[in-house]
Amino acid sequence: MKALPFNTKKTIFFVVFLFSYFATLAQENSNLVLPSTAKIDSLYREDQFYIGVTYNLLKNAPTDFSNDKFSTGFSAGFLRDMPLNKNRNLAIAPGLGLTFNNYSQNIGITTVNGVPVYTVLTDATSYSNNKFSQLLVDLPLEFRWRGSTFENHNFFRIHGGIKLSYLLYDRSVYRSGSGDSIITGNADFNKLLYGTYVSAGYGGVNLYVYYGLNPIFKTAQIAGTKVDMKSLNIGLIFYIL
Repeated sequence: MKALPFNTKKTIFFVVFLFSYFATLAQENSNLVLPSTAKIDSLYREDQFYIGVTYNLLKNAPTDFSNDKFSTGFSAGFLRDMPLNKNRNLAIAPGLGLTFNNYSQNIGITTVNGVPVYTVLTDATSYSNNKFSQLLVDLPLEFRWRGSTFENHNFFRIHGGIKLSYLLYDRSVYRSGSGDSIITGNADFNKLLYGTYVSAGYGGVNLYVYYGLNPIFKTAQIAGTKVDMKSLNIGLIFYIL
């Protein structure tokens, strides 16, 4: 049998080498685990920062009471989302925040010998501005249901809970033709307020309602009758992260 030329042997050897090399490489590649292009966070948390804006009303008000102007409130804070089940769509969330509430209404607050005096301002009373404002630190605790999944974070939600608030600062302003009365640190305000609230919506925008369970004033009286006004705040709350 005639021997193969050297160049032919060399070519066959090279082809066998290439075949063996690529076969080995293919086997190695088949054993590789390709990284996922999108990681799924199975331990995700939701709605941990919030910003809210409200329209403020006062309930259980005295006779002839009225909200003179549009009264607003602003809040912001942090809520620690703590899921309760494997799907992470049920959770509780304790938090910490700040709220600034403004109430424009017709209960004038003046002082006589340093003591606050409260009067319902009627149409016969001439005044240009009458309001009181409060800055509070909030401790909310809420129960959460949401329609989120590991992959989808645009969802329906319902949150409900209680909120404990401590009064940090208050300011009352009454401006009339006879002069101005500006009072801060009014001891008649309740320092500790608590109430219940609910929020519901889709995505980042949600309807929010808060109702105070104890009165804003602690010892204020009008003509011998205790002022038992409670706050009702209705607005929008925006959740982030």
